[in-house]
Amino acid sequence: MKKENTENQEIKDQAETSEAQSENSDNAAATDNVSEQSGEADNMSEQKSSEEQIDWRDQYIRLQAEFDNFRKRTLREKMELVQSGGSNVLKSILPILDDMQRATAASEKSEDIAALREGERLVVQKFIDTLRQLRVVEIEALDAPFDENLHEAVARFAAGEDKKGKVIDVVERGYMLGDKVLRFAKVVVGE
Repeated sequence: MKKENTENQEIKDQAETSEAQSENSDNAAATDNVSEQSGEADNMSEQKSSEEQIDWRDQYIRLQAEFDNFRKRTLREKMELVQSGGSNVLKSILPILDDMQRATAASEKSEDIAALREGERLVVQKFIDTLRQLRVVEIEALDAPFDENLHEAVARFAAGEDKKGKVIDVVERGYMLGDKVLRFAKVVVGE
């Protein structure tokens, strides 16, 4: 009976071993399936990633080209604006040149000094009005306190206590365009 028990035990052990082997092989097969599926997923993920990189690179290149085109167009428009802005100023000054030429021609033919002076005054006034329309105004300097933001001192003279630090003479007039100084007034300052 002992022999039978031993044989039964051996058969049981063999059955358990074969079941364990069968389970191991099933697990191995399942693991192989999972690893195959995971490998396929990795490949698909790599392909997606590669496609995304290509899409991003393409978008980057297009965006860079658009920016270059924008920069060139803006530069071209700015140059055209500067050129056309200058032409508008010149067009507004041309009628004054015409008046000056007529005044010069009239001065050669006329002996009436008073009429010539009146003509000159009218041309100068027209020129000042045109400059005002272009927002150019003269800097008031005579008898004003010296301001280094508006005036350029070319000389200093003793002029008494009441004129100390004030402009006593204007050598060259200064002009402003809006709030910006076009040309500083060259002045003599009292000490």
